[in-house]
Amino acid sequence: MTTRSTELLRVVHHRPGVTRADAARLLGVGTGAATELVTKLSRASLLVQAPAAPSGSRGRPTTVLLPHPTGPLVLALAITHETWRIDLVELGGATAASWSQRHAATGWDEVRAAVTAAISTILIEYGPRIRAAGVSVPGTVSRTLHLDASTAGWHDVDLTTLWPAEAAGVVGVFVAGNDATLAATAESRRGAAAGASVALHLRIEAGLGGAVVENGRPVIGARGAAGEFGHMPFGDPAIRCPCGASGCWGTAVDGTALARLLNQPPPRDEVTYARRVITAAARGDEAELAAVRAVGAALGRGIAGLVNGLDADLVTLGGLGVDLLTTVPESIEAAYRDGLMLIHRDAPPPVLPATLGDDEGPIAGAAEEAWSALLPHLT
Repeated sequence: MTTRSTELLRVVHHRPGVTRADAARLLGVGTGAATELVTKLSRASLLVQAPAAPSGSRGRPTTVLLPHPTGPLVLALAITHETWRIDLVELGGATAASWSQRHAATGWDEVRAAVTAAISTILIEYGPRIRAAGVSVPGTVSRTLHLDASTAGWHDVDLTTLWPAEAAGVVGVFVAGNDATLAATAESRRGAAAGASVALHLRIEAGLGGAVVENGRPVIGARGAAGEFGHMPFGDPAIRCPCGASGCWGTAVDGTALARLLNQPPPRDEVTYARRVITAAARGDEAELAAVRAVGAALGRGIAGLVNGLDADLVTLGGLGVDLLTTVPESIEAAYRDGLMLIHRDAPPPVLPATLGDDEGPIAGAAEEAWSALLPHLT
């Protein structure tokens, strides 16, 4: 019964508003067993039933299953180079409340203090309803939940110290991950890659990262560093990357690549600069358009290499990848197809824009990972 209860909660989480009849079918149980499960979870303040919308068909009306209004929540935290944001997320993925703040040019100690203070305040109002936490950060997260974000100057940071002392004994589940990896997770569960067996997600911001998600689970790697696709040698070998390697793919597709192609100095804010150049290219400025096309071609060639190696059945692009796909789709497509092995060319995996925006993907992924870890503990 406990296992089936967890599976029923998982069904409702992935399909909020599912009818009781459909949930029973998905679980492979009869109506009597489904009724027993729903009754148990309702008494535990995990689910509620509500009348289904009229279908017009004959037969006994069914009910839909929804998260309990006073049921558990997970706290999803997304920290970027400039901001932090906290969402409280219900079973089913809906956001119950949200807070955010900027911290530009701030050291880790200041960021941690601000986040911890915010969580302490949130605990006063929501208390024991918060049962798990998921954290998204812009760097590599080890299996011991230590962060290394070189571009922000945050090294060997213990992410568990984000949680205030008063949360001890209240929150039993704490997970953390890289922002691009979590964006890929969210895209595979609630976005354009939903249903894909092997999905490749690429996110271009101040560099390029991503993840492979197989059957809904991201590939993390032995040290938590899987998905550093921007450091594969798909770029110009004459260009030295800040990571220490030469020829990194990320140096061929980001804002610094555009500046180099336009004979301009490296921009201070790569993302803002890149979007300004891409906007000018979309208006038809010849120099900017040529540079953006070159970057689009570099992106397409790298995608082809990853599809050849990973056998992905779908590719999603986030961040500046969406801007490039909108502005120079033909450059990306031509280089992509030209780089594919023959076995992929008849039906190349589609390259699609992510449906979850830059601000939504990582925090949604943090919530999804927290809920996945929490569900077995609720029943």
